[in-house]
Amino acid sequence: QLHLVESGGGLVQPGGSLRLSCAASGSTLDYYAIGWFRQAPGKEREGVSCISNSGSSANYADSVKGRFTISRDNAKKAVYLQMDSLEPEDTAVYYCAADLTVDDSVYSGSLLPSEYDFWGQGTQVTVSS
Repeated sequence: QLHLVESGGGLVQPGGSLRLSCAASGSTLDYYAIGWFRQAPGKEREGVSCISNSGSSANYADSVKGRFTISRDNAKKAVYLQMDSLEPEDTAVYYCAADLTVDDSVYSGSLLPSEYDFWGQGTQVTVSS
């Protein structure tokens, strides 16, 4: 059973940056593609970015392309989301999630929440002046 814990959220001014971390335990991270999702009040959960098992491939939602960067360190069992040029519209609870793909050959780049098997508890990101 994979256990995920997010950290790094907080309050930041528009144009600022935050780096979210997702720490995994309970299983090797190499077997999983990892996605970052967010949910704002009154809105559905949406996919932000995802990364393949090895980290060789990544996908981004159009709304964050060019501003957010996903990365992973399987040895440290951690995945990161670097968020730059933050906008008020980025305010949400951010979640990391794992899709049991085993290896890169199964990775699809999906940003659909239904594709992911394990979820963290979320971390709040608020962008406001």
